[in-house]
Amino acid sequence: MIDIRPADRADCPAVLAIVAPILRAGETYAMPTDMTDEDVLAYWFAPAHETFVAKADGEILGTFYLKANQQGPGSHVANCGYMTAEAARGRGIARAMCEFSMERARERGFRAMQFNHVVSTNTSAVRLWQSLGFEIVGTLPEAFRHPQHGFVDSYVMFRAL
Repeated sequence: MIDIRPADRADCPAVLAIVAPILRAGETYAMPTDMTDEDVLAYWFAPAHETFVAKADGEILGTFYLKANQQGPGSHVANCGYMTAEAARGRGIARAMCEFSMERARERGFRAMQFNHVVSTNTSAVRLWQSLGFEIVGTLPEAFRHPQHGFVDSYVMFRAL
């Protein structure tokens, strides 16, 4: 069973162990790869982020944040960032986090969810989001500089809640 709850500061070491390697790999998030641990935590726990952790077997295996995608007239559309520990991939953690986040977004009054920059080479994420009802509504040609594949497309993915 996967238990999802709001993250707190005591979760920082586990969150950092998941988030920092993914950001530093530079394969899926358009963030600097040389962020310090403090920078990583400041980003993931930003004031605008409602941050959660996903636990299974007593261990934090995933984390995500939920926020408004834009301010003002665009604040009814949610945005999230999800990360799963490498050793836990393929166990349904990301699916559970996304399903939870959509319900939480509805509770907060969001009408839709948008992912702004899904890297096209992240095929498992693209398939997962599509299986959860997200559609590719835009392609950003060569918008992401992948460390192995060079310039690759990114997708804007969207679904109504």
